Amino acid sequence: MYPVRFGVFLPTGDVNEAMAAALRAERDGLYSVSTNDHFFSPLGTPQTPQNECFTILTAIAAVTSKIRLAPAVAAASFRTPPLLAKIAATLDHVSRGRFIMGLGAGWQDKEYLAAGYAFPPIKERLAQLDETIQVLKAMWTQDVPNYRGNHFEIKDLFANPRPLSKPYPQIMLGGSGTGLLRIAAREASIINLIPPTGNGKDFVNDPAATLRFDMADLKRRIGMLHGFMREAGRDPSSIELGGLVMLGLSRDKNDATLRQLASHLGFPTYEAAQKAPVALLGTPEEVKRELAERIQATGVTYYIVFPATADSQQLLVDEIMPAFC
Repeated sequence: MYPVRFGVFLPTGDVNEAMAAALRAERDGLYSVSTNDHFFSPLGTPQTPQNECFTILTAIAAVTSKIRLAPAVAAASFRTPPLLAKIAATLDHVSRGRFIMGLGAGWQDKEYLAAGYAFPPIKERLAQLDETIQVLKAMWTQDVPNYRGNHFEIKDLFANPRPLSKPYPQIMLGGSGTGLLRIAAREASIINLIPPTGNGKDFVNDPAATLRFDMADLKRRIGMLHGFMREAGRDPSSIELGGLVMLGLSRDKNDATLRQLASHLGFPTYEAAQKAPVALLGTPEEVKRELAERIQATGVTYYIVFPATADSQQLLVDEIMPAFC
């Protein structure tokens, strides 16, 4: 089993806030910082400020020295695969080998359409994601990079300097649909398991998807992933299991803020939210017990947390991390 690791999701609307949060996370000993990749913030309206993912991470790389940088996750189709390969290699150099290539197939249809991007059905977006990974790997490893697929082609596309990370930056795929699990089984070293999104919403704004994605469903999807890995000739232990979770910690067992968060996510009871893969809610002692059980039951060891309250991150650092890291 992999070491237990904690990352933190950064503010996406203000560069200075993001950099300050990243510096705090590094001081606190967290493993990684993450930001999403959108034109429109999923946590607001189309008018809500939303900075570009790789630009912010590059700025953070320049002022940090230890913490890893993991987009959670970049939409593969926002950039051509060769451009994405070049951006990622450059960021790996700026960070001195601390970059994790977080990728997904994209899901928020309204921003694609507003920006003039095609938004094909999920099967085609997954095929494009798969080919994007092939282009990335070709450009990161081949002396004379070449690739020809159904969607993308490169020919003698020299791509120097190659990434510092060898053989290339870790690839983290985000999602849990069957098609994405098949790609992850072949290509990923990390998977960020979140509820499948196919209706233009993420799990924070889709209570039905959140409720369906319970512990039994998570275990079933991990079992599918491991089965696909065996079919591909890979050892299931060669992929690190992770997830994005809403973190709500309080020393007050009856904290109303945490119950409001559970209700907002669509859970019928607070207790149901405490057992859900997408949340870690409660007192430090409650969360430590739940986390220990969750790790043992699922093997998920990499938690990218979205602190829901001002105290949550500090309690994570002071109370939770010493018990697991």
